[in-house]
Amino acid sequence: MTQPRILVTGATGNVGGAVVDQLRAAGVPVRALVRGEADFPKGVEAVRGDLGDPASLGTALEGIDAVFLVWPFLSAEGASDVIDAIGKHARRVVYLSSAGVGAEKEKPGEAITMFHTELERLIEASGLEWTALRPTGFASNTLGWAEEVRATGAVRAPLARLARPLIHEADMAAVAVQALTGDALLGARPLITGPELVTQERQVALIGEAVGRPVRFEEVTLDEAVEQMKAAGYPAELVEAVLPAQAAMLGNPEPVTEEVERITGTPARSFQQWAVDHAADFR
Repeated sequence: MTQPRILVTGATGNVGGAVVDQLRAAGVPVRALVRGEADFPKGVEAVRGDLGDPASLGTALEGIDAVFLVWPFLSAEGASDVIDAIGKHARRVVYLSSAGVGAEKEKPGEAITMFHTELERLIEASGLEWTALRPTGFASNTLGWAEEVRATGAVRAPLARLARPLIHEADMAAVAVQALTGDALLGARPLITGPELVTQERQVALIGEAVGRPVRFEEVTLDEAVEQMKAAGYPAELVEAVLPAQAAMLGNPEPVTEEVERITGTPARSFQQWAVDHAADFR
């Protein structure tokens, strides 16, 4: 598959934005799916469309060979129609899934795992060429602490000793680019991770080092965290899925793999590097 024309969904997000940037840097024709106004560098074509309205995707998919798919909803409702629309134009889809899909025991009601599982099944049955990327936790999710860090110099959260191999969005993008532009990952479900387990307490300390001032981790109970998330407007099903799953990782942490290096030829970036790259967000 040489010099494909690629459509990136989630193009204004952390991972999708990194995919757009890396494809553009590699000279690959790239189109960004957007719902409203968005600014992209020269060479990136922005086309309006909405994954929640499959009928709106025709123009964005016209002439496209491969799609980077980020699903923005907490259920698979409507996904079949979107995949059908993709299949009428493109021949390949690279889906940003989750490491949780590969768990030995999928617990009913875990919203994130369940919709990713269904999306993978739909894509595999579609007849499209496919790759399902299965990352562990996103380092960029810690941007949720940024406002609190700027205002108070502290992070109030549960599970100080929770250690995860959080992955840099640039590494997810680098793997996605390989899957979109080459054939080595066809039919693969690579488990991609950061290079090491880092506790949440240490993550906060590394953010402090990056911004040049101490940042404290103030541990709260799980019950307090539930109330915090609900007050912030998170859907109940997400709250009920995320916190118990994280608590379970205390005794059964996620594995660390070398898939990023194997696929891209470059070792995965550390959380320390991610904190340096995003220091301005916390200042």
